[in-house]
Amino acid sequence: MALGIRLLGRPCIERPDGPTYRLRSRKSWALLAYLLLSEAAPTRSQLAGLLFGEADDPLRALRWSLAEIRRCLGDGASLDGDPVVLRLPEGTVVDAATLIHASWADAVEVVGIDAELLDGVAVRGAPAFESWLLSERRRVAAAAEGVLHEAAVGLLARGALDRARGFAVRAAAMSPLDENHQALLIRLYRLAGEDTAAETQYAAWAELLDTELGVAPGEAVEVAMRERPLERVGVPTEASIEAVIEAGTAAIAAGAIEPGVASLRSAVRLSDAGRSTRLRVRSREVLAEALIHSLRGLDEEGLAHLHEADRLALEANDPISSAQARAELGYVDFLRARYDRAELWLTESLALSGDSPSVRAKATTYLGSVHSDLGNYPRAVELLDEALRLSREVGEARRAAYTLSMLGRIDLIRGDLDRADVHLAGSVELAEGDHWLSFLPWPQALRGEVHLARKDPGRASETLEQAFARACQLGDPCWEGMSARGLALVAEATGATDLAFETLLDARTRSNRLADPYVWLDAHILDALCELGLRHGHPDTRSWSDAMRELTSRTGMRELTVRAMLHSAALGNAGDASAAVLLAADIDNPMLHALM
Repeated sequence: MALGIRLLGRPCIERPDGPTYRLRSRKSWALLAYLLLSEAAPTRSQLAGLLFGEADDPLRALRWSLAEIRRCLGDGASLDGDPVVLRLPEGTVVDAATLIHASWADAVEVVGIDAELLDGVAVRGAPAFESWLLSERRRVAAAAEGVLHEAAVGLLARGALDRARGFAVRAAAMSPLDENHQALLIRLYRLAGEDTAAETQYAAWAELLDTELGVAPGEAVEVAMRERPLERVGVPTEASIEAVIEAGTAAIAAGAIEPGVASLRSAVRLSDAGRSTRLRVRSREVLAEALIHSLRGLDEEGLAHLHEADRLALEANDPISSAQARAELGYVDFLRARYDRAELWLTESLALSGDSPSVRAKATTYLGSVHSDLGNYPRAVELLDEALRLSREVGEARRAAYTLSMLGRIDLIRGDLDRADVHLAGSVELAEGDHWLSFLPWPQALRGEVHLARKDPGRASETLEQAFARACQLGDPCWEGMSARGLALVAEATGATDLAFETLLDARTRSNRLADPYVWLDAHILDALCELGLRHGHPDTRSWSDAMRELTSRTGMRELTVRAMLHSAALGNAGDASAAVLLAADIDNPMLHALM
């Protein structure tokens, strides 16, 4: 039996040589959790200030807690140095780490998966730690919710509808207003032929939405309600299946999205009736990409097809197709800000991609984007540079344009405006050259913010208005929200404060109108609302700050979490300023450090 550390629920340590052990001091539990869950090794002075600032001798109090942890963990562990480094015996199981980093099949088996982190451990006189713990509790809860949802989708792909439904119910209970949870649960009822249960669930969800938000169910739930158990069809030839796939793909390329998706759904049914695993995988992957990238708001259905494609590909010993499916699974989790899940899928995609530079380019692009959202900028740049090289190697102009836009966004965030302009101009040029007009608003909106940062509101306004008009023509919520955010900043810079707030609120509404928004953008817009709210004394600033703090801490967006803490500190919340300084220490962004 290996050493086990349980941080979920009431914490305890299970040692292989004796009974379950509990540390005597709550601050020792707090210290152990911080050391286990922090990404960087903290210094002794940081730990002393975090937990023992009110002690007569903070460093001595820290040494006492370190000694208690060492005794508890046993001889196989080491805990020493400055910065303080904790090394655990090989095979040690930490429940929170398993929940966050393991595959869904392992993570869903964690005891107390939906219990609170350090339940019952209240640390007095340490406001900075309390601020950190609040963020970590939200992040762990979000990880549990994501794992339950992923387990339900994974079991659906295996045909285990009863087990899948149990996990879907638990995920929905954790976030009752999440439309994707409801869509999955209703789809499971419909596939099992339990129409009455599906109708009851739909009615309850519609009533809740109307009561809480005053809106009707979205497209994802409506599509789930139209789901039916698979019908038997005649056995088709491989040529006929390929013809249907080609017809669907051609329709989507020509802009006829819904007819194209209908053809691809037919291709999935036909391929299941045939005997070609290759076509069963291909039809699902093509359909999933269409649902995720073209027909917005139906990522949930796309996820189910990707899980099935991944399972079929692995059973057929086709690692490249599995890598392709996992790259797309990682992309969806990236959009949803389930970054730990995204990183797991994308890392596995790279491991399976072999000598396919196209798949490697895709997975590396998305993985770099994940690290960019998280605020791990050096790693993000390293990955995106490699993705750009691979994209150019295989002649994928659109992938290169996307990669350049993400590099430009990092430059903008870090204040390197010249480099940002070069990257974003390159992105626009590639997108225009490849007639990728549906992507143009994104780099244009970012470039507009570069112009504004250079104190050129006129040029910024022109660029952003063009981006916004294109985004509205496309009906893309993300592009609309990003360009509207930029226009709001232009309005504020030119003295139109009321218009700035109105436009920012509209940007947030636009970016979140579908079930599958780009979650990072919501936090980005909230950050602008908080900045302007503090500057102009807006009465809703506290509610925006609270919303941003909850969102960023649940998702692990490190820089935006720091910014949320700084907004909260400016509103008088004790401990947030100190916690922000601690969390910002290893974020490589001079623009952020200037705010400390």
